[in-house]
Amino acid sequence: MVALRARTVEISGIRRMFEAAPPNAVNLGLGEPDFDPPPEVIEAIAGAVRNGMNHYGPSAGLAALRDKVAERYADRDPKTNRENVIVTGSGSEGLMAVAMTLYNPSDEVLVPNPGFVLYGPHARLMGATPVPYALDEHRGFLPDLDAVERLVSRRTRAIVVNSPSNPTGGVFPSKLVDDLCRLAERHDLTIVSDEVYDEIVYDRPFASFWGRTDRVVIVNSFSKNLAMTGWHIGYLVAPRPLALELNKMHYHIMACPPTPAQIGALAGLTESGRTVRAMREEFRARRDLIVRRLRRIPGVEVVSPGGAFYVFPRFRWGTTASELALALLRRGVITTPGDAFGSLGADHLRLSFATSRAQLEKGLGILADYAREAVRA
Repeated sequence: MVALRARTVEISGIRRMFEAAPPNAVNLGLGEPDFDPPPEVIEAIAGAVRNGMNHYGPSAGLAALRDKVAERYADRDPKTNRENVIVTGSGSEGLMAVAMTLYNPSDEVLVPNPGFVLYGPHARLMGATPVPYALDEHRGFLPDLDAVERLVSRRTRAIVVNSPSNPTGGVFPSKLVDDLCRLAERHDLTIVSDEVYDEIVYDRPFASFWGRTDRVVIVNSFSKNLAMTGWHIGYLVAPRPLALELNKMHYHIMACPPTPAQIGALAGLTESGRTVRAMREEFRARRDLIVRRLRRIPGVEVVSPGGAFYVFPRFRWGTTASELALALLRRGVITTPGDAFGSLGADHLRLSFATSRAQLEKGLGILADYAREAVRA
């Protein structure tokens, strides 16, 4: 018999749709850049493999990469150094290490609704209870701080935040970040800030939680910013006492992150700024295209995303998110039902614009055809 914890979680709706897709479907579902890693990153990892860097490394990651990550955060807190950084085997592994380190049975963890599919299950796997807080569509998918504070109880241990957001593309303004820090300090909470899309913002500068409070752990990844999703390399940034505890849990998950991928990530942080900026500008153009096309479709309401590469439109056609996603899948378009991300996604789909403009046009054309049929029905 399997352990009870294995029965408390399921494979996400994202994966189910992706794996059920027909051949040659237009993929507006799975969230990964359709770019290759920057050439200097590819050369660095290939060189690492050729030159014998194929063995175990330090549990917390290579010193040079930890130093470079710390340098990236020093403008937010000049005291940031290597000891604050742990290199992980992906952002997802970092999230699990955080959950293992922070959450006790009977704790409550505030998680966004709609929000990324791992936050709630990670809490449940630790015996804690995820407590959803609303991301209000009419507020640009930002939380209402008064409503969040009303959810805090004596059992609340942490609040998970995600900006830019998967699935909504919402981006927290600096004032909201400061207000959330004050809320955490008032109630003795730890902020778990998922910042994996921090380089992919369009309308306002990115506001990190690092350097604003000592009650935070940052979860980040090289997967999105450097188009390295298949390499599974990420990192955590935390106050030194917490970093020591996080590293213990990280060790028991995977011992140490992969050495060649770390060499590639180091090259990306050092040399790939121009490539990352070009990728972001292409995503901006696609964002504008998909929002413009969606706003022409009857029965669709859409908030323009400020970051990441997702749009989270509401559909008023009298079908559930899952029914709509399956109908589109049969027509050759992969999408993700919004209720995979929480109850407030029930009338939404997540559409990824991490695909070519030609594929976006094709997929949106199929969606518009379906809309005409739905309106006539």
